[in-house]
Amino acid sequence: MEKMVWDPLRKKEVALTPEEEVRQWFIGVLEHQMGVPQHMMRSEVAFTFGSSKKKYRADILVFGKDTSPVAVVECKNADTELNSAVLEQALRYNQAMGAPWIMITNGKQTFIAHKGQFIDKVPSYDDLCSN
Repeated sequence: MEKMVWDPLRKKEVALTPEEEVRQWFIGVLEHQMGVPQHMMRSEVAFTFGSSKKKYRADILVFGKDTSPVAVVECKNADTELNSAVLEQALRYNQAMGAPWIMITNGKQTFIAHKGQFIDKVPSYDDLCSN
């Protein structure tokens, strides 16, 4: 039987895949370390890109106090290297979202960029909202 975990954002049990484990860990980081309220996050957000009919899914979106997207988070399993292909995926997704922050993580490494510049410190929710 498949191991399940409660996703507080989707409000349901989901399969605990290696990527889901990282996603759930990072939801905790966003909430407890950065101070992002749970109701200002969504996981597995479906969207289309450009004129394509293909559906994409952002792992986590963080919304600002005005409800516009402020951060796109791409989660990979712990064995996936955070390389340029992962960053390009997050950048493509962000073209549809228009958020000033992009975060990529595999649970072992996390990279955070604000308007294309990587930063060294973990931002607070207020930092994310200040653009």
